[in-house]
Amino acid sequence: MLVLCPFSLLQGAPLQKPTAPGVFPGHWGGPRLRPTMPSRLLLAAALLSSWAQLPAEASSWWSLAMSPVQRPEMFIIGAQPVCSQLPGLSPGQRKLCQLYQEHMAYIGEGAKTGIKECQYQFRQRRWNCSTVDNTSVFGRVMQIGSRETAFTYAVSAAGVVNAISRACREGELSTCGCSRAARPKDLPRDWLWGGCGDNVEYGYRFAKEFVDAREREKNFAKGSEEQGRVLMNLQNNEAGRRAVYKMADVACKCHGVSGSCSLKTCWLQLAEFRKVGDQLKEKYDSAAAMRITRKGKLELVNSRFNQPTPEDLVYVDSSPDYCLRNETTGSLGTQGRLCNKTSEGMDGCELMCCGRGYDQFKSVQVERCHCKFHWCCYVKCRKCTEIIDQYVCK
Repeated sequence: MLVLCPFSLLQGAPLQKPTAPGVFPGHWGGPRLRPTMPSRLLLAAALLSSWAQLPAEASSWWSLAMSPVQRPEMFIIGAQPVCSQLPGLSPGQRKLCQLYQEHMAYIGEGAKTGIKECQYQFRQRRWNCSTVDNTSVFGRVMQIGSRETAFTYAVSAAGVVNAISRACREGELSTCGCSRAARPKDLPRDWLWGGCGDNVEYGYRFAKEFVDAREREKNFAKGSEEQGRVLMNLQNNEAGRRAVYKMADVACKCHGVSGSCSLKTCWLQLAEFRKVGDQLKEKYDSAAAMRITRKGKLELVNSRFNQPTPEDLVYVDSSPDYCLRNETTGSLGTQGRLCNKTSEGMDGCELMCCGRGYDQFKSVQVERCHCKFHWCCYVKCRKCTEIIDQYVCK
């Protein structure tokens, strides 16, 4: 039976910033999504969808980013067909969709934000977070529990928190509004705590229920590789959500005669998502290699390293070879990728092309130049052309 968390609970007392390592309000408590059918039936459903030539797990809620989701005014609240037609949802996610249809467009926006950030952070890497289709989005490469998969799960979960929190503030969702976070103790007395802040508390809780639903429904044998992958996904989802939550900070606006700033109004505001992406990229670089124990827990492969915190990324498989195209692993290879001839980093031709060499070609670049302001009031520019050398991997 599916146990759903009423959003009267999700809207409960405002979350406070963690006061001790490993302590995070709302993380361990509260109702959890339960499996809706035995694992054998889930396997049968996966086999029936073999037309996609990918396991059912490859069909993900990330696909909401690839095609527009209908806005709430375009369908009747509670109407099943809308949610049944959305691709990639697990049974629990579909139930949440039926209850909170107006949220779905913003989940899609959050997924799109996460994908774009992933592509930015990995733009100079052999694996560049390429999307391959509208169903699995990233393809077979996500079936490997690598550190790249860890980052993708984290940044997409972060995107949902970001989008839902902002939608609450903008009055787009009927179940939430402005942030109800408590006034910070260190805020000067004469500054007002008000305005309409981003509701990161609600965004965190809703993202946890929705994104984790797929993993919570799975029921694999204790100590199995499949259970290890579920625990990995849950850890990385949480790391992404925490990055958004903990980076939200106080923003203030001045009031007073002629900008004297004699009075300030302050509120809680999300950090720029690029900063969230930068932090998660640092977590990717220091991600911990884990393995599943017989007791069904993740443990470090190398016990000499520090135990990962809930804010760290973890992985259970080594990364595949991204140099060559491989249909089995889902690697697209680096043939045809642009590279930097003078760089010694990952974007350099030597590393990007994996020693295969590169081809040089010339391209014409057109830019606006010699811009002048004319009274009143427009800017007039010329078009300048420049021939530049570019290099692509063989």
